[in-house]
This record gives sequence, structure tokens and C-alpha cells, in this order.
Amino acid sequence: MAKIPTTVVTGFLGSGKTTLIRSLLENAAGRRLAVIVNEFGDVGVDGEILRGCGVEGCSDDDIIELANGCICCTVADDFLPTMKKLLDRPLPPEHILVETSGLALPKPLLKAFAWPEVRTRATVDGVVAVVDAHAVAQGRFAPDEAAVAAARAEDPNLDHETPLEELFEEQLGCADLVVLGKVDLLDAETLAAVEQEVRRQMRPAAGAVRAAHGRLDPAVLLGLGLAAEDDLDSRPSHHETEGDHDHDDFESFVMSAGEVAAADRLADRLAEGLGRHEVLRLKGVVAVAGRPARLIVQAVGPRIDAYFDRPWAAGEARLTRLVVIGEKGLDRAAIERDLQAALA
Repeated sequence: MAKIPTTVVTGFLGSGKTTLIRSLLENAAGRRLAVIVNEFGDVGVDGEILRGCGVEGCSDDDIIELANGCICCTVADDFLPTMKKLLDRPLPPEHILVETSGLALPKPLLKAFAWPEVRTRATVDGVVAVVDAHAVAQGRFAPDEAAVAAARAEDPNLDHETPLEELFEEQLGCADLVVLGKVDLLDAETLAAVEQEVRRQMRPAAGAVRAAHGRLDPAVLLGLGLAAEDDLDSRPSHHETEGDHDHDDFESFVMSAGEVAAADRLADRLAEGLGRHEVLRLKGVVAVAGRPARLIVQAVGPRIDAYFDRPWAAGEARLTRLVVIGEKGLDRAAIERDLQAALA
């Protein structure tokens, strides 16, 4: 039997991975797809968003969440048993999508495809890195790009990298295809500069495409046939020489609330509340009184998107749950106070 192709979708927090995969599911044209979703933190939101896509033939069993830690650190405990279950199905998927945590290193995942349980039955069709072009334009991966550049010029032997920069480099350095997302938020000149900077950090053999709202023809992303697990040497990693990868630089928590009275200006109020804190990512579900559908909230820095997806299910608790992710040292009490005020 032919090996089942698997596409690894990586990218930093809030880059648009879930939106891209949702678009793939909506345009699968009858192809049997399964998705493994890994999230940083204890509460899965991305899996819930994908289940709300309403795609015929994409059941809850086809969306599998791994929320026990970052997938690159729990390969043996979580990823491999999950892959084996998918491969052992009487009617296995025709293509598997793996959405890594925004803090994951993709290379350890590729190495897992050399394990005996997987190597004869599945292959890495390609590694796709999703990049938030708007965040790159704002310098999110180097908090003060000018200061960093000046320091490096004075002493190139010094290590001035931040955790954000390092993860960004790792994900780009492993990718076969880079998707520049959220390009609709940039003018042509800024987008060209961002693309030039991203291409500078990509592997020479990698390609790049632009996408707005995660919309791309599945033929661009699937069917690359690269067997990336056999090409590990061309994918450099800091952590192979510097030791174990951990996530001590980041933390997350979940804030719960009841129904919100109205959705009018909710995004603006949340943005105002987040603007007082160094929050990298906010995502979750908001229950709006009198509305039959869930309100999905997605925030990267101060930029917030909100939209209604599927109706609340019969018997489902109408609760608001927001996951907050940031660098170590978040003032949880202050953030919760400001978010509660925004939801009031």
C-alpha cells in the first residue's frame, strides 16, 4: 500500500494555521482528511473551531486534539499513538494534516516518521510554515529591531535572539513551503519588504505563496510528495546543538465567564484591555446573549478578529472561555480584570 501523505502545518502563535486548515477542509472536494491539532496550554480552542466548520464528511472523529503539551516534546507519548490509531482505521484518511502548537519545533516531528510504527505507512508530504505578514511588518519577532541590529553590529558574537525570533527561525528553517498570511492588511510596498525578509530566512529549496484569510487552492499545499523525513540534514535547528527545547519563556491561562450582553464593539473593548499588557495571543469562544451561534475571538497582539461560527448545540453550556498566551511574567490578575471589564 502507498504511504499516507501527512502535511505538517507550523507557524508562530496566531499566524493563521487554523484558518488555513479550515479552508482546506472546506475545499477538500470529497477527499478524506484527518487533522491532529496540538495546542499550547490545557484548553483546546483550535479543535473546537475546526469542528465548527460544518464540512460534510468531516466528523468529530477526524479532528483529534493533543493538549498534553507541545507536540515536539511529547512525540512518543502523544503523537505516535495518535498516528497509529489513524493508520489502523478500517478506512484510514487519504491525507493527514498536523497543526503544531505555535511554540513547537517542527523537526522533532519529522524525525518521528522514521519510527517503525509509522515509517512504512505514512510520509511527510511537506512542511508548511504559516507566517503572519502583518506581525512581521510590526517587528513582533524582534521587539526592538533597530536595537538588536545595532547590538549585533557592535559584537556579532553576542546572542541577542529573543524566544520569538528563535522559534520563527526554526519554523522557517524547516519549511518546504511558506504561506505569507494576512497579506490583505499590508500595502504593496510593506508586503514586498516582509516577503524579502522572510525569504532571507527560508531554506534555499523552499517556496513562498501569499494568502488572504487562509484561502489557498488545496493543490498548492497538498500533494508536494517531498518525503521530508528523508531530508533532515537540510533543515538546521538551534536545539540540536544547544540542548533540550522547553517553553519556560511562555505561559498561558484560561479565563471563563458567562454570557456577554451584546457583541457591539466587543472587539474594540477587548483590544483596549489587551493593549495594557504584553499578551501575544488571545483566542476563544464568547457566548452572546440572544444569539444562537458561538462568537469566535482571535487576537494577535492588539489586532482582534471576531466572527460567529456554528450554532450552540442542544444542552451545550453557553459559556465564554478565552485562552491568554504571553511571555513569562504575565500579570494574570490585571489581565483578567481588564478582560472581564471588556466583556461586561
